[in-house]
Amino acid sequence: MLYATVGVVALGFLITLEFAARQYGLPGPITNQVREVIFAPKSGPLLYASMALMMVVLTWRQRFIAAGAAIGIDVAFFLVRWAVDAKMMFGNGALWVILAYAVIAVTRRTGRERILLLKGVGLALLLVTGRKTGDAWLLITSKTRPAVLDQYVATADHALGNPSWLVGRIVRTTGPIGAHVLDYVYIQLAVAAVIVTLYQLRNVAAERRFPRHHLVRTFLVIGLLGPGIYMIFPVVGPIFAYGADGGHFAVADLWPNTPPPITTPQHMPFDEITPRNCMPSLHTAWATAIFLHSRKGPRTLQFAGAFWLIATLGATLGFGYHYGADIVAGVVFTLTIEAGLRSLARGWDRSGIQLVAHGATVFAALLVSYRYLPMKMAEHPWVFGPLVILAMASVIHRYMQTTKLWDPKAAPAQAPEPQLEPQPELV
Repeated sequence: MLYATVGVVALGFLITLEFAARQYGLPGPITNQVREVIFAPKSGPLLYASMALMMVVLTWRQRFIAAGAAIGIDVAFFLVRWAVDAKMMFGNGALWVILAYAVIAVTRRTGRERILLLKGVGLALLLVTGRKTGDAWLLITSKTRPAVLDQYVATADHALGNPSWLVGRIVRTTGPIGAHVLDYVYIQLAVAAVIVTLYQLRNVAAERRFPRHHLVRTFLVIGLLGPGIYMIFPVVGPIFAYGADGGHFAVADLWPNTPPPITTPQHMPFDEITPRNCMPSLHTAWATAIFLHSRKGPRTLQFAGAFWLIATLGATLGFGYHYGADIVAGVVFTLTIEAGLRSLARGWDRSGIQLVAHGATVFAALLVSYRYLPMKMAEHPWVFGPLVILAMASVIHRYMQTTKLWDPKAAPAQAPEPQLEPQPELV
């Protein structure tokens, strides 16, 4: 009943976004997804990563058959596209396999096996559809929020030392190699999430059940709640508001060479194309979630999670997509959501409620400060800069301390009961 309810709500949300996108003369998430059954997908790696998520419920024999079928279908599509000189991209085969298993679940499975396979298919489709939904939502933000608050965030960012300007100059000095590496990390964030999730779900096929909490749940909730903040606090980012990419809508061509001057911030009109997807930084939020969930894996996975977080921070700041202020907000945003989902999975208690309330309060305080105290923050950086960092650190510290108590491995071992009877055999 729960999964059916979630499915109905998700379908209703997709239909609403479809109609909203069509009002602006563009196809919505449903249309774009249906097109990828035949036409070249936008992201082949994402489709194959989604198929990999679905295959966690299959046996090894079924996995080999599914992978072979997907590759074979893609080879056929490749030859046809090559013959007619169409756009080349792989991934249709993976989508066909996912849809085929949805049909198999309904027609050839019963009981718990049907539910398990449908959960695997749903997990794959949620990842794919989430990408399409995000694209449609970003379009809506650009159409419905003609004015942006970049001047407020840029002014408040003086308290943090204008990190986007600093990291932007560093990335430029690394040349094309450093930029290409960061760009790949930034684009393929979902693939990194799938790798961590595959490790978490490695025992699903054997145990025939999903764990109560895993990375995909956090990813989806971040993607669901984050765009709502975009509507409340529309920001386009320094490369658009203060760089050449913003055209005549930009304040000036300052990024990354010249930090913006400290002046009274104002609402500024912007184009109807650039997404208002800066506050909070969801790329930072997702990378933080990957880092958190990789901590329980082997050392290689832990290093990969740390690398992906550091590289994502470098890309979001170094490419001018985000300010330091929304990086801080993204970290607090993720920790609060992760705390709430873990509390929901294990059962709410006082520590969980306090942790979520703490994170939500700090997140709200950050947004209010960026909006109503930017001049104070810029004029007193040695006061507000440490305060912002300490606020974020307080959430990090409380999250670590609380979740450590939740971890059964961290619970102190009970001392052995004293032996009251003599044990001569130990002598």
